[in-house]
Amino acid sequence: MTNKLLTVRQMLKRKKYLNLALYAVLILISYQFMYPLLRMITISLMSQEDIINPTVNWLPKTTSFGNLRTALGVLDLKTTLVNSLLLSSLLALCQTLVSAMTGFAFARFQFKFKNFWFIMVILTFILPTPITLIPRTMMAVSVRETLGFQMIGTPYPQLLMALTGQGIFSAILILIFYNFFRLIPRVLDEAAAIDGANPLQIFYHVILKLSLSTILVVFLLSFVWNWNETYITNTFIRGQIPLLPPRLASFDSIFEQLASAGTAGQEQQRINEAYKMSATLISILPLFILYLIVQRQLIRGIENAGLTGE
Repeated sequence: MTNKLLTVRQMLKRKKYLNLALYAVLILISYQFMYPLLRMITISLMSQEDIINPTVNWLPKTTSFGNLRTALGVLDLKTTLVNSLLLSSLLALCQTLVSAMTGFAFARFQFKFKNFWFIMVILTFILPTPITLIPRTMMAVSVRETLGFQMIGTPYPQLLMALTGQGIFSAILILIFYNFFRLIPRVLDEAAAIDGANPLQIFYHVILKLSLSTILVVFLLSFVWNWNETYITNTFIRGQIPLLPPRLASFDSIFEQLASAGTAGQEQQRINEAYKMSATLISILPLFILYLIVQRQLIRGIENAGLTGE
């Protein structure tokens, strides 16, 4: 009996030490993720004196919101935020709809060259973006020359890419829907078909209504990817529509232009790290707020979609 108690105590101690080691690893990993964000917040709240003071590292001696006000003016937040939200939402909505329909077709139907087209979908993710962007740009220029319809400088090329399954990381979104739709029992489709439902009605009334959490995950992933995308956006829109991420990428040059005109900021007409950190913090705040609103639904959807690797 005594030996058994000693064995149990040893096992509890080992489990305790294992948990401590696990928590230590998790804390270190979380610190790696949290450090840039915490550093960004502290620097953005520093005054001009704290920025040049070598003794100030983390906590500012004087909290200042002037950096945020200056960054708001340089980013032209009232215009760029609305444009970015509308464009990213529209592209995400188109990508979600097309990816769901494509995933449903691959999961439920048998057709000629199915495996070939499935491989083509995967190749769209493997191929580097510049390789596919060059012919797309040439096509947009050809449309303007042939039909007289302006494509460059508008969001239409990106909308067409999203509607044809060629949006940003559309292949991943299609695979998410494909894997999830395969988990839905086919007997539900057969029951709906017996009641007279056609494939489109089955897709809407059966499949989509059982996949709301997965739809939310795909929409949010697409929204974030389109929000952060600047390479394709700059190639097609070319600054004709003011957007927040491209404006952030050109923050230095825009600040210098406004500073030369005397409108960059009241505190100091010279760019520094606090202004850049403030602008970066402002640009990620919409995504952070969006995550806080839908975090429970997002986590539930990720678990249902099988993105955790289980």
